[in-house]
Formats: sequence, structure tokens, C-alpha cells
Amino acid sequence: MTIYLYNTLSRKKEKFVPLEEGKVKMYVCGPTVYNYIHIGNARPAIVFDTVRRYLEYKGYEVRYVSNFTDVDDKLIKAANQLGEEVPVIAERFINAYFEDVTALGCRHADVHPRVTESMDIIIDFIAQLIDKGFAYESGGDVYYRTKEFKEYGKLSHQSIAELRHGARIEVDERKQDPLDFVLWKAAKEGEIFWESPWGKGRPGWHIECSAMAKKYLGDTIDIHAGGQDLAFPHHENEIAQSEALNGKTFANYWMHNGYINIDNEKMSKSLGNFILVHDIIKQYDPQLIRFFMLSVHYRHPINFSEELLQSTQKGLERIRNAYENLKHRMESSTNLTDEDQKWLSELQAFRPAFEKAMDDDFNTANAVTELYNLANHANQYLLEQHTSAAVIEAYMKEFDALFGVLGLDVMKSEELLDEEIEAMIEQRVQARKNRDFALADQIRDELKARNIILEDTAQGVRWKRG
Repeated sequence: MTIYLYNTLSRKKEKFVPLEEGKVKMYVCGPTVYNYIHIGNARPAIVFDTVRRYLEYKGYEVRYVSNFTDVDDKLIKAANQLGEEVPVIAERFINAYFEDVTALGCRHADVHPRVTESMDIIIDFIAQLIDKGFAYESGGDVYYRTKEFKEYGKLSHQSIAELRHGARIEVDERKQDPLDFVLWKAAKEGEIFWESPWGKGRPGWHIECSAMAKKYLGDTIDIHAGGQDLAFPHHENEIAQSEALNGKTFANYWMHNGYINIDNEKMSKSLGNFILVHDIIKQYDPQLIRFFMLSVHYRHPINFSEELLQSTQKGLERIRNAYENLKHRMESSTNLTDEDQKWLSELQAFRPAFEKAMDDDFNTANAVTELYNLANHANQYLLEQHTSAAVIEAYMKEFDALFGVLGLDVMKSEELLDEEIEAMIEQRVQARKNRDFALADQIRDELKARNIILEDTAQGVRWKRG
């Protein structure tokens, strides 16, 4: 069945047709790594990891790129406050990010480019924009000449005139126009810097994603995604930069997830309701956090509260209990009967219903409903004292497959079986032999998230439960 997704650019659902048959190029804006991520950062990580998983489930080969902003004003401020170097802080919180999102069931991107490792391509990108007349140098800074890009505002559906009229922008004599935005910032005394044709400095925020997307995915990509707060000005500016330079559409589909509120209030440090993933996953099963996020359509706002989380936990436990009951009944299973054939036939309807929900703009909320329906159906089968091994196994396979699409484990983490751990360790050993260190690290992180600690020794890999 065809996938339809809501495109922020057109403000309507569109049939998904990738640039190249069977392949998807996807770029998701990553975090600024000056602190632990909060649950607002966790939502796009979970949402677009799930989109990626479903595209792969449908047979697409997905190249997934997500960046790290590892130098900017926030990092410089944190470095000054802590008396540490910017790269040290960035490295610490990149590692923390991986720990947090891995616990939430998110896989690593195929590439995680960093700004500090992409300086040459960023500087070259800016230089080409200047050559084309879309940017100019002023006092060591470089600005994008917004009025030269006639389609500026097409993502936010505002004209340049409307944006200029509604702008609350401080007067800056270095700019030719209040809407012009910075591509390169001249370094202040004592700041980290890189050499450039315009002097010592560092990139503006928006330019990094344009440059890195071009390097790793090409001039035009299929899906560009991120939080709703990034649509303007960040993504609007990316379009202006990339399309001005390349003369091509930057991204065919733009996806944005909704905001997160805390107890019906906007999350903010000033209100004291700022929740870090690093803290919340110590209190709750990370799989519950993921399940909770996916229980609401990604474009809708989501309210994060203790009450709602506990309600979701009961729902997840209901599904997991159904699975556990199937496992238990398998121990005394019997042969297939004519009556069992009816249940097998009915069971075949759940996966198409699940896929129908996901094909409709990745509606995980409706997909989760199908998981509840599957659990109810399995419970009813057992309630009527049916014990066919074939039917029980079919139920369990459906649970495993559909939960897997959503990046969830139908079994509780602590119930991961020893043989499954050994199989994952063997997969990691083979990955290391093949020099696929990204996969090896991913498996190690997945096991760590499930409280399985690996120790590489001269005699081989040892593991223990944390």
C-alpha cells in the first residue's frame, strides 16, 4: 500500500514518491550538545527513528543523517561557566545523547556529522553563496541576502513583506536588511574560532545543516525532518541557502513533530518543569517513554504528565501480559484443530490494519490501537481454552513484528533471555570482525540499555546483568 505523509511545505498529505525507487534520503536535525537532552528533544528522535524503521519495514533502503551542533553560543557560554573547552563539553554530551536515545530504542543514524568536523564544506558553501550574490561580508561577519531568494517564506507560508512587517528584529547596521541572517560569525576575544576568507570565526546555526545535507545526501533529499519549532526560521533558512546555491529543490517532503507540554503547560526552565531524559529514564522504563510518545500522532501536541504516563503504563502492561500468557500456554500446547483455523484467519487482519494506520502519515496512535486489539484477540483465544501451538506462535510472531516496527520490545527488558543475549553478542563479534564498528557499538548500546554489561577480555566477551 502507498504511504501518504503530511508535507509542511504544501500543508497537505501527499503520496510519498522517493527520488530513487526503493531508496530514501532522510535528514533529521539533531541536538545542540551543551547539556543533557530534554523530553522535547526525545520526541523527534523517537518519531523519526520510527519513520525510518517503518520505511525499512516497507522495503526501502534508508540513508539516515542526523547532525550534532557541537559549537555555538550555548556551548561557548557553558564552556566559560565550567572553565572547560568547547570540544570537551560537546564530546561529553554527545556520549550522553547516545546513551539516552539508545535507552529509548533509537538506532544510530548512518552518519552523525559534527559542525567542527565540517568546517571546510561550510566555508566553501558560504563562499559560493557570496559568489552568486546571495551573501555578503560585513565587518568580519557574513550574511545571507534574503531578498535575493524570491521564494523565501514558502515553508512558513509568509511572504518577505509579511515577514519584514511582523519581524521583531534588533537594528543591526551590519545588515543590509533586517531579515538577513548570519552565515559566519566573527570571533569575539577568547572565543573558539576557525580561519576563513573573512577572518577568524565560526558558522551561523542555519548553514551547517545545508552544508552537511549536501555532502552526505546530495543536492536534493527526500525527507527533511525535525521539531515544529525548527520550521521557521531554521528550515526556512536552510531552503533559502541550499536552493540558492544548488538551483534545485532542497527537500521534497518536510516533516515536523508537535510540541510537548508538561501538565498542560509549556515546558521551560523558568517554570521549573524542564524534564531531562537522563533523569526520567531512571524513574520509568525507557520503553514506556517511547510507547507513550508513539501513542499520540506525531504532528499533534502531547501532554506529558504523571497521570497520563501511569495510564499508558497500564496499557503497555496489558499487551505484555497477553504476550506472557501466550508464552506460558505454549508449554502445554496442542495440535491445530478446525476451530483454530478460524482464529488464524482472523489473526491475518491485524497486520494490514496496522500498516493502513502507518501508511496514513505514520499514524502510530492508530497503530498502537491495533496492538491493543491484537492483545484482546489473543486473550479471548486463551480464555476459550484454545492451546494450538501454531496459533500461539502466530500471535507471538505478530506481536514481535509489529512491536519491532515501532522500536519496542514486547518483553520487559529484564526478561531478555540468555540465548537472545548470546545471539546479539555473537552478532557484535561478527560485526567487529567485519570492521563494522558502528553496528558493534549499536549492539553494545542496545544491550547496555537493557542493563546487560559487556566486558571484552582476552578470553572473549563476558556479560552480566547490570
